[in-house]
Amino acid sequence: MTDLLTTEEYKAIAAGLDLSGNAFIDGAFRPAASGKTIPTVNPATGETLAQLAACDAADVDLAVARAKDAFDDGRWRKLAPAGRKETLLRLARLMERNLHELAVLESLDSGKPVGECATVDVPDTIHTIRWHAELIDKIYDSTAPVATNALALVIREPIGVVGLVLPWNFPLLMLAWKIGPALAAGCSVVVKPAEQTSLSTLRVAELAAEAGVPAGVFNVVTGTGKDAGEPLGLHMDVDMVSFTGSTATGRRFLRYAADSNLKRVVLECGGKNPAVVLEDAEDLDLVASHVVNGAFWNMGENCSATSRLIVQASVKDALLDRIVAHMREWRMGDPLDPANRVGALVSKDHYEKVTSYLEGARVAVGSGTEGGIFVEPTVLDGVTPEDRVFREEIFGPVLAVTTFETLAEAVVLANDTPYGLAASVYTGSLRNAIRLSREIRAGVVTVNCFGEGDVTTPFGGYKESGFGGRDKSIFAHDQYTELKTIWIDVSDRPDEFVG
Repeated sequence: MTDLLTTEEYKAIAAGLDLSGNAFIDGAFRPAASGKTIPTVNPATGETLAQLAACDAADVDLAVARAKDAFDDGRWRKLAPAGRKETLLRLARLMERNLHELAVLESLDSGKPVGECATVDVPDTIHTIRWHAELIDKIYDSTAPVATNALALVIREPIGVVGLVLPWNFPLLMLAWKIGPALAAGCSVVVKPAEQTSLSTLRVAELAAEAGVPAGVFNVVTGTGKDAGEPLGLHMDVDMVSFTGSTATGRRFLRYAADSNLKRVVLECGGKNPAVVLEDAEDLDLVASHVVNGAFWNMGENCSATSRLIVQASVKDALLDRIVAHMREWRMGDPLDPANRVGALVSKDHYEKVTSYLEGARVAVGSGTEGGIFVEPTVLDGVTPEDRVFREEIFGPVLAVTTFETLAEAVVLANDTPYGLAASVYTGSLRNAIRLSREIRAGVVTVNCFGEGDVTTPFGGYKESGFGGRDKSIFAHDQYTELKTIWIDVSDRPDEFVG
C-alpha cells in the first residue's frame, strides 16, 4: 500500500512541476506543425496548467509515419521477447520512482482525488505494465494436428501501427490497459489522450524513452477528437484502433474504419450498470458499502459505475438507511487533500450535463454542488424504467433506485438498457447468484461485491458497451496480433498429397 503524503507535500510537488504540453513524436517533444495550442485546465480551480499542442492531420501523419518506420525496420518488433520485457519492466520501475509526481499530474489534470491516484490509479497502472511485460515470454504459439507429410505452425505477429484513443476519466490506467499488450506484442503506437487529461500520458511517454523504448515506437498526439482523433481513425497506415470512451464516438471509429482501410477496431464504451440486491442478501451494511463505492468512486465518472440500484422492495428502506450512513465518509473538496474522496468533475461542460439530471428528480440524499464544478454524491429514489436517469449514462455521482418484487422482474430491469458492461448481484443464495450472473447480459458480473476483476480477467461489454475485443488479461494480447499459418511440406515425393 502506497503511503500518502500530506496536502502540503502534494501541493509542493504541484508547484514544482515543469508542465509542457507538446506532442511526443519520434522520441522527442515537439509543438504542433500549425503552432496552435489549446489550454488544459485544472477543473478544481479553473487554473490553466499548460498549453497543449493542438495537433491536426499533419501531426498525425508525422506520428504515424514515424511509427510505421519503426515497425517496418523492426527496432522494437524484432527485439527478442526478453528484450521487450526488460524495457517495459524498466518503465515500470521508473514510474514507481515518480509515483507521487504522476499522482499529482493526474489529480491536477482531471480533478480526481490525489489519494485515489496515489493508492489506486498509479499503482494499478504500474502493475498492469509489469504484468503484460512478464507475459511477453510466456505466450506460446502452436502447431496444428496435420498429417506427417507436413508441419503446420500457427504463430502470432504484431498487427502493426496501432492508434490508442483514451478517455479522460482514468487517463493513466486506460493508457496502461492499451500500451501494456500493444507494446508487449511488438506494435508501434500512436496515443491520442483526451484533450482534458493529456499531461500524465506525455510524462509516461518521456519515461518510456528513458527506459529504452526506441524512438518512433511510442508517440503521443494531443488535441481534440475532431482534429487529431478523426485523422488517426481514418489513416490508411494505421492497422488498428483501440478506443475507450462514449458509445457515440465509438460508432464514429467504426465508420472511420469502413471509410479507410478496414482497420481492426476495438471499442470499450458506455454503461448503465445495475446492482441487483435481493432480500436474502446476508449483510446489508456490507452491501451498502459496495454500492456506495461503486456509485461514487471517481465521482461516478466510470463506465462500470453502479448507476442503478435495483433492490427488492422489502429491503429498500433498510438498505437506503445504510447507504446514507456510508455516504458520510465521502468527503468532497480540494483534490490535493488526501482526506477527500470526492473531487471535481472534469469540466464545466460535464458539470452542467450531470446537474441537468438532478432537475425535477426525487432526491433522497445529496445533490449539493460547490464552486460550479463539484457535485456531491446523490441518491435518487422512486426511479422507474421510463425515467431519463434510469436509461441514460449520467457519468456522475448519481445513484438511481428502483424496486422489484420477483427475481424475474429483477432480470428484466437489469437488462432493460442498450448497454451491457458491468453488473453486481447481492444475495445469500448460491442458486440465485448463479442464475442472475448468467441471465444478466453484461461483460463483467460481480457477486456480493463491486469491482472489475483484476489484470488477469478480461474487461469489456455486451451490446452498445463494447465491440471487437477486451482490455486486460491474456485475451487483450490477441487483439494486437495477427494469426499466421505457416505450412511446411515435408513429403518425400512432390506429387504426394499434402492436407
